[in-house]
Amino acid sequence: MTNADAEGTPGPDPKGGTDRDGERAEGTSKSPDAPSHRRWLRWAAVGAAILVLAATGVGASLYLRFDNNITTDTGTAEILERYEEERPEPESHEAKNILIIGSDSRGGGNGKYGEDSGTARSDTAILLHLAADRESATAVSLPRDLMVTIPGCVGRDGEREEEQFAQFNWAYQFGGASCTIRTVEELTDIRVDHHMVVDFQGFKEIVNAVGGVEVCLAEPVVDRDAKLDLPAGRQTLKGEDALGYVRARYALGNGSDTQRMTRQQEFLASLFQEVRSNGVLMNPAKLLPVLDSATSSITADEGLNSLTELYDLVRSVRDLPEEGVAFLTVPRQPYSQNPNRDELVQPDAGRLFAMLREDRPVDVSNDPKPAEARPDEAVEDGPGEDGRGEPSPSPTYEGSTAEEDSCG
Repeated sequence: MTNADAEGTPGPDPKGGTDRDGERAEGTSKSPDAPSHRRWLRWAAVGAAILVLAATGVGASLYLRFDNNITTDTGTAEILERYEEERPEPESHEAKNILIIGSDSRGGGNGKYGEDSGTARSDTAILLHLAADRESATAVSLPRDLMVTIPGCVGRDGEREEEQFAQFNWAYQFGGASCTIRTVEELTDIRVDHHMVVDFQGFKEIVNAVGGVEVCLAEPVVDRDAKLDLPAGRQTLKGEDALGYVRARYALGNGSDTQRMTRQQEFLASLFQEVRSNGVLMNPAKLLPVLDSATSSITADEGLNSLTELYDLVRSVRDLPEEGVAFLTVPRQPYSQNPNRDELVQPDAGRLFAMLREDRPVDVSNDPKPAEARPDEAVEDGPGEDGRGEPSPSPTYEGSTAEEDSCG
């Protein structure tokens, strides 16, 4: 997460208030003519979830409390519906694409990280692809400084912003989650099925709830902007230290945003390992604080705005093999017109997007190989390549898996 462009934004009201795009949400109720069997299935799922949680020591009252914790972003769905014809077609398989947005908002409990000026940018953006068979997952970081085409979006003041070529994180500032989603879909031609937004405070609470995350530092780090003062060596980070570690830029490594994204990916891999190894999902005493923190820390669309839906999602991926969870940054390089900005590397980026669209596992390695070195697999060429649709070898991308230990 970043130290720069740190501004605030008013968040949406829980369960159907003013949305993040400056328009009034119309509530979250389903269509009155929805089939009765769907309503029955939903209530059956709720009942089943209550029984499961009750069996592990979580009663119905706590279920309802956690369920009501989640802030629902109904306005984003309403805006996206207006642009449905422009969006990529949803895939027919059970694969899911979830856009995770880290907001640098200074509103709410985040005021100590900077002045709340009423706006925010996407501090971190990760496109998470969950394979249909739930045997693999790919988390692709999108650089905040990537130069992209931001479509015409409804601004936070209700006015329409014209299409423009700008750095990626401006999309969230211009038009909130809906503008960011449309920007990602235009960039990748991948349908975003769900989204969730987490701010600084929410990130800290989730890390604390799992008991902290282990990292390793080759040397001591002091970063006043990130409020970071850490010794060298293996250590478990919580709260402000965890937040500072993923936000720090200039005090760690070469100061690049790319290296910071790599550090964030390693942190998420360690977080995944922590949740798996300490039995959070099977231990009520550990599960309760995690549920409370997670549900109170996110803003999500209607597809992820209930404990039942989050529980179903977690249950579907809890058996993912660690070697099947890949983390990488979309292939990028310094922008030709401004070395302080980024641009995609083609054809590699296009091939990556094509693999995700086709629900194919993505190979990652600390020692990536070019496409020509792996002629045994093929995918369609991606956006920006000549001869789109022709088979081309599948590359191994620079990245890591959740199986790897950041401490070596």
